[in-house]
Amino acid sequence: MYVPRHFATDDPDALFGLIEAHPFALMVINTEAGMEAAHLPFLLDRKAGPHGTLRCHVAHANPIWKACDGTASALIVFGGQNAYISPDWYASEHQVPTWNYAAVHATGKPRVTDDIAVMQMLDDLSAQFEEKLLTKRPWTTGKMPEKLYTGMRKAIVGLEIGIESLTGKWKLSQNKKPEDVEGAAGALEALGGESNLAIAAMMRAAKRG
Repeated sequence: MYVPRHFATDDPDALFGLIEAHPFALMVINTEAGMEAAHLPFLLDRKAGPHGTLRCHVAHANPIWKACDGTASALIVFGGQNAYISPDWYASEHQVPTWNYAAVHATGKPRVTDDIAVMQMLDDLSAQFEEKLLTKRPWTTGKMPEKLYTGMRKAIVGLEIGIESLTGKWKLSQNKKPEDVEGAAGALEALGGESNLAIAAMMRAAKRG
């Protein structure tokens, strides 16, 4: 990922925070058949390994797991909030349109895990997302008949990826004048919407340093 100096972010809390807030990511790995990609929800363990560890699972029918032998490197792309920026929002003249966003790239070598790790991963994955659904009691794997649950586990493959590197890019108009940042942030707030409001707040925070 091309990261100009003024857009670079290396704060571990910020990088991990984006992963946890936007856990659905794209994993790309080179296989015998060429480059393959999978869109997956990931679990992050900040404390496992020097740079953290990611866990996920894929369908057994998906051949991508066969490349996950612990030797092949993978790229996992996490995308955060993003928003279009119109040049008409800047105080300065003769600007061009752009897109502001935050993203984290993680690299590591995926490896297949055993069934015990798969069960723990499934419990942790459902717990992470079920706790956010405040209108009902959390679903758990314990609600499934054991025979059915065991059979369904055979249809998936658990993966674990020790993170070897993390690259963060927070493109938030840090290279613009304060009045340009304020104009664009204010326009995003006027438009409304979760992503626009989030980017507006991040732009102001980035400009404050």
